[in-house]
Amino acid sequence: MKLEPSEVQPLTAESRNTNRIGGSGGGAFMESDSPYSASASAPPNFAFAFNDSNFSDRILRIEIMSGPTESKSDGEGCNSIADWARNRKRRREDIKKEAGFLDGCEEHIMISSHPDTDDAAAYENPDEEAVAMIEESPTTVAMLSSPAADDCGHGSSSWSMDCSTIVKVRTIHISSAILAAKSPFFYKLFSNGMRESEQRDVTLRISASEEAALMELLNFMYSATVTTNTASALLDVLMAADKFEVASCMRHCSRLLRNLPMTPESALLYLELPSSVLMADAVQPLTDAAKQYLAKQFKDITKFQDDVMALPLAGVEAVLSSDELQVASEDAVYDFVLKWARAHYPKMEERREILGSRLGRLIRFPNMSSRKLKKVLTCNDFDHELASKVVLDALFFKAETPHRQRSLAAEETSHKRFSERAYKYRPVKVVEFNMPHQQCIVFLDLKRGECAGLFPSGRVYSQAFHLGGQGFFLSAHCNMDQHSAFHCFGLFLGMQEKGSVSFAVEYEFATRSKPLCDFAVKYKGNYTFTGGKAVGYRNLFQTPWSSFMAEDSPYFIRDTLHLRAELTIKPQ
Repeated sequence: MKLEPSEVQPLTAESRNTNRIGGSGGGAFMESDSPYSASASAPPNFAFAFNDSNFSDRILRIEIMSGPTESKSDGEGCNSIADWARNRKRRREDIKKEAGFLDGCEEHIMISSHPDTDDAAAYENPDEEAVAMIEESPTTVAMLSSPAADDCGHGSSSWSMDCSTIVKVRTIHISSAILAAKSPFFYKLFSNGMRESEQRDVTLRISASEEAALMELLNFMYSATVTTNTASALLDVLMAADKFEVASCMRHCSRLLRNLPMTPESALLYLELPSSVLMADAVQPLTDAAKQYLAKQFKDITKFQDDVMALPLAGVEAVLSSDELQVASEDAVYDFVLKWARAHYPKMEERREILGSRLGRLIRFPNMSSRKLKKVLTCNDFDHELASKVVLDALFFKAETPHRQRSLAAEETSHKRFSERAYKYRPVKVVEFNMPHQQCIVFLDLKRGECAGLFPSGRVYSQAFHLGGQGFFLSAHCNMDQHSAFHCFGLFLGMQEKGSVSFAVEYEFATRSKPLCDFAVKYKGNYTFTGGKAVGYRNLFQTPWSSFMAEDSPYFIRDTLHLRAELTIKPQ
């Protein structure tokens, strides 16, 4: 006779908290009434009671089964996380050799909203419900169903015993109270009120590769420690803890894995764990650490472009989510995303899907240049409706006042689409006019920290902007004044090299300053540009660098230096 999952009653809030101080009027819960209440003190150590008949009320019979001999597909037939990970790596490498790009189908990472309880976060996963079996003998057999396939159709039969035979049996004395206190799986098994919950013997069937992980898990539920210290073994224990819902062990393994030296391979492994494991709150610190490692390892995307191109989807997402990404501009991020997507997803439908649902959210369109935004509207890789929306949102953001832009950036915390990265070329805001003359007004903001980093001889460049069909840029310098007496702040205007055409421009530089915080013109000039030439003023503020950077400097408003350049082309 087989009990359906619905017959194993779930652990509800009412069953966990039966005694409430003050009746039903909304008083506090008694922590001692819940077997899963968090404790500020160290967890009790019951190692002395492990497998000791004197402190046990049940016998756990572990039937160790022979597993499948070959892996049928990615994840299918893998009997441990380590096997699964190796199979995933081989599969990616084979595809790379055969097709010249990596597999584009990756797990869809989900973030759980489960409460962070101490030992047994009482979450229910309907795809991984425990199933109790009743045999003719008074022995209870508890089997785990196969976890659901991931979003790409890759399943893991880690706990499936189909077509297997028993190769070994282990018998362990257990305390139902200790196991139930640590695991909702065992709590439901021992307290669901059915006949099997009253039996002394309980049988678990596992594959041979899972034996060590299960023994470590059982030992942890008694002693709150694990004896293994290798990444592959800890991952197997983590998987076992996920299946048996031992949240405290998942947190412990996650913490131990974070303390091990991380590599790009291990970081990717943590990010590509099955979705059933990634859902757990206890694993989030590990995946966060993996994302941070990859973002730091490949933050100079220009230097490591080939390496980043070879990353799977989860790795690319980690790199592109970083504020510290060192890249020329957001235009370059957009170009890289298209290049990666075209290499990994050659089919247009798949590419549109991955750009719309995953990678498109990591492109910070409001920080792209207007010229590049126009190209987004005509790019077939993006759904037309999505492209129109992101471009319209970006243009609305560019039209906002600087104060409103800062507010929007502060409010956006999910994908940081309004936040700036560590761009090599600083974003600018440009207002263009065609009448009565061709003219543009360019606004460039620099943080105090950016200015401080220019000393003693550094420079920072703006993104390109255009006037009369020619490309220009601004550059801020820390240099010596004309008499080499002291360092000072200089601002220059340059024209991008495009042949030897001559271009006459009137320009003026202005900056905001306290107490009025209005823009005041600091320098005016005329210059006939030829390709690659630049003009400007070496000491824009007529003050030494130390005075310019002082705490009471009038030129930094909320630690931001506001610069403005006005360019005009007049008929000759």
